[in-house]
Parts: sequence; C-alpha cells; structure tokens
Amino acid sequence: MARRRLKASDFPQEVLSLFDKYVHGFIDRRSFLDGAARFTAAAGMTAAAMLEALRPEYAWAREVEPDDPRILQEYVEYPSPQGSGTMRGYLVRPAGGGVAPGVLVIHENRGLNPYIEDVVRRFGAAGFLAFGPDALTPLGGYPGNDDEGREMQSRLDRDAMTQDFVAGAEFLMAHPECTGRVGAVGFCFGGGMAVTLAVRLPTLAAAVPFYGRQPAAEDVPRIQAPLLIHYGGLDERVNAGWPAFRDALEANGKAYTMHMYEGANHGFHNDTTPRYDAEAARLAQDRTMAFFNEHLR
Repeated sequence: MARRRLKASDFPQEVLSLFDKYVHGFIDRRSFLDGAARFTAAAGMTAAAMLEALRPEYAWAREVEPDDPRILQEYVEYPSPQGSGTMRGYLVRPAGGGVAPGVLVIHENRGLNPYIEDVVRRFGAAGFLAFGPDALTPLGGYPGNDDEGREMQSRLDRDAMTQDFVAGAEFLMAHPECTGRVGAVGFCFGGGMAVTLAVRLPTLAAAVPFYGRQPAAEDVPRIQAPLLIHYGGLDERVNAGWPAFRDALEANGKAYTMHMYEGANHGFHNDTTPRYDAEAARLAQDRTMAFFNEHLR
C-alpha cells in the first residue's frame, strides 16, 4: 500500500537541501542523517523517518496507465556506439498509427525508473513517438530502486552515456514511425543531457531542460535548437549556473525561454516525492507540450 503523501512544506527547507545533496552524491547517508537530526523537532519526525519519507513512491507515478487505450508501448533495443552491444529503452507510440514527431525523454541520475516511464507515456498519449533510453543498460538496466540506480549510474562514464543518448536521438530520428523531427526533454541529469544533445546534434529540433546543469559557455554557439528552460526557485545549486548560461545565450543570439517557478524545489516535476509541486509541474508540463507542438509539428 502506498504511504501517506507528504509535501515539501512538511519539511524544513534545510532538510530538502540536504536531501538534494544526498541524492546527487555530494554527501553520504550518514551526513544526511547527522544534518537532518538538527531539525527533528521542526519536522516532527526522526532523521531516518525524514529520509524514508523523501524517497520516491512509484505508486503515485501513474498519470497515464500502461494499458491506456491512447498508446502502444514496448521495450526496444538500439545500437550502442560503445562497441558494447545494444542499448535498451521504452518506446511509446500513439495508438492511432501513422507517423509522428519524436520526443526523447532523458532520465535523472538513476536510470529509467517508473516516473520517467510515465513521462514517456504522457508524450505518447499527446501524439508523439516518445522514447526513453536507459543509460544503465550496460550494467543490466534500472535495478528497481533509485538508491541502487544512482550508485550504478555513478559508475558509468559520462562521455559514454552522452554518446549513447546521442545514438538514442538518432535512432528516434530514423525510426520509420517518426517524421524525423525530434525534441529532447530531460530532468536533473537528463536536463543537462538535453542541452548537451542540443550542442552535439544540429538536427535536434527543440530541447527542454528541467533543472539541469548548464553547458560551458564555449559550447553555446553550437546550439541550433530553441530551448525551453525550467528552474525551481529554491534550487540554489543548479540556479547558480543560470546567469552565465543566460549571458552566453544572449551573446550568441540563441532562441530560448526560461521559466523560474518560485517556491519550487529541485525535482518539482517528479510526482513521486514530496518535492513535487503540483501547480508548477502542471504548468511546466503544459508549456512543454505546447513548445513541442510548436516546434516539432
């Protein structure tokens, strides 16, 4: 049975910041517990209980059910440029058939988990050929829990992962049911990767990073795709890189729109954790759908 759903406001902001550092590998579990222990009275729960409450609950990630009549789903393989065989991903197509523009959905730093699979289905249900590669394929794929998934992804070489996501975008562009126009959307690690694909692939038609790491200023001139950028107002770690990115985009005349969601944390779109902000997530998702409809159709 799914646990009781808490909100970000149920936790001191300092605890949410500690959790962000924990899930991104800047501190270990012991450091999180030690830091959170200072706020047990304010939160009304122990540090261990806070950590458990902040973990994802995937029973909540079902905006579009796998058997939704609007979609057809399957797991497919595509060639890896690493010489390590094939990569695996989740492909969702509109049930009506025909060709459709493509959306590459790039996961966070923990593999192709149920939340990301649901996001893939959302784009499929909206009439896109949606594809979510699993960067953990060389290690056996997403293991079924995020803690192990994060550890596995930390062992992968970032350049190799980038090449595999580039290959995933090219696979989607060449798919017989794709119009050839493909956009990329990503979350956290995937947000940074979405912009990296815009740097690496001049044929990418659009990119939407959610709270992702910004590229180096010297890479910005290579971006051809229009960008729709989403940030959480409380996400100080990621937002620190925005001014330099903005300046580079402006200096090079790049097409972009940035939305800052005040009061929202890093990970606000992920509806499986208390950091989820329903209002900000819905608005960002609606804006993303409209952006892809504008630039991919």
